[in-house]
Amino acid sequence: MADTTTWDAEALRSGYLRVRALTEDLAAPLSAEDQTVQSMPDVSPTKWHRAHTTWFFEIFVLEPFMAGYEVHHPVYRFLFNSYYEAVGDRYPRPRRGVVTRPGIAEVSLYRERVDEAMLQLLDAGPIPGDAAMLVELGQHHEQQHQELLLMDIKHVLSCNPVNPAYVPDKGVDAGAGGDGARPATTGWIVHDGGLVEIGHQGTGFGFDNEFPRHATYLEPFALSSGLVTCGDWLAFMDDGGYERPELWLSDGWATVGAEGWEAPLYWRRDDGDWRVFTLSGERPVEPREPVVHVSYYEADAYARWAGGRLPTEAEWEALAAVEDTPPGSSGGLLGSWALHPRAEAAHSLFGEVWQWTASAYSPYPGFHPAAGAVGEYNGKFMVGQYVLRGGCCVTPEDHVRASYRNFFPPSARWAFGGLRVAMDG
Repeated sequence: MADTTTWDAEALRSGYLRVRALTEDLAAPLSAEDQTVQSMPDVSPTKWHRAHTTWFFEIFVLEPFMAGYEVHHPVYRFLFNSYYEAVGDRYPRPRRGVVTRPGIAEVSLYRERVDEAMLQLLDAGPIPGDAAMLVELGQHHEQQHQELLLMDIKHVLSCNPVNPAYVPDKGVDAGAGGDGARPATTGWIVHDGGLVEIGHQGTGFGFDNEFPRHATYLEPFALSSGLVTCGDWLAFMDDGGYERPELWLSDGWATVGAEGWEAPLYWRRDDGDWRVFTLSGERPVEPREPVVHVSYYEADAYARWAGGRLPTEAEWEALAAVEDTPPGSSGGLLGSWALHPRAEAAHSLFGEVWQWTASAYSPYPGFHPAAGAVGEYNGKFMVGQYVLRGGCCVTPEDHVRASYRNFFPPSARWAFGGLRVAMDG
């Protein structure tokens, strides 16, 4: 994580309270039943997210740095460990949904007790730099789980035949609907190539996978200034996009056949028209909205169909580093509470949908995992996954930057993934 030698104690405290409160705000619309269900192995119940983020502060901050601290419940160390082998055994991820107890009231009590202890620690005076770093890491870790909470509950609710809404529908922008025609082709952002530097610049927080900053060479290229839209995707589908093996990587084509894909996740055909399930329930597909919930395989096939390719993460970052619009200023992140990509989305590189890149998730030159259990945070997942950039409509406002590297397996569709198309120079 970022090498920070001085800490603002009040900022650390206020940041902690703000992040913890947002998690509870996100869980508030959900019933006990909503918070317990696990609809597929990759989805975790809402109450598990609430408990696991609390577990992180208890295990990594309170146990080692607060004298005399006793864990809230011994079995929680096992139940709410995600993948930290150095911490000990953990409950199998695919079976989290069968753990009905502790219930949401007990999880709320767990959060309250850990928050009380954390505030005692933070209010007792300056804490060691290692502890402060872990408090900051824990806040960004919880922000990741806030996005996962919304991703996961969307999948849970989508499995219900009555199409329940997480929050009421704000309505589709009346000026964006159009007549369903394919939107006009967007412009291009051109880069002359050459030697560029990518990676975290060292100021402010950064995850370990963003380091070290290093030089890389780019050939000239161009990136579409706008995101691929639902209208674009409908044209791809109408041209047999899901039926043409020449457009697909071998693994992608095999997945299309095995899974029966014919449209993005959450799209459903109704009397010949396509509808989409959102966090506000089901409604017609809006052609001018950015397409979302497509896998790497689908993004790659679309880009090939469009006569281009996916950008590399270095290409994306080289453009984002000089982006005039700061992350979140266009309203395309969680702070807008749209919870779905917007038709009126600005052409900022940040927000609305995470953008698939052609880059495999691998370590930067000179990367070394941190010592201890937190070294398992990112490094051990650097195989079999692809990088996404830019943040999405359910990413917390201050949780994205030009160097941020998200990653998912190439078949993942429940993430808020979309794309831009790149062209060689």
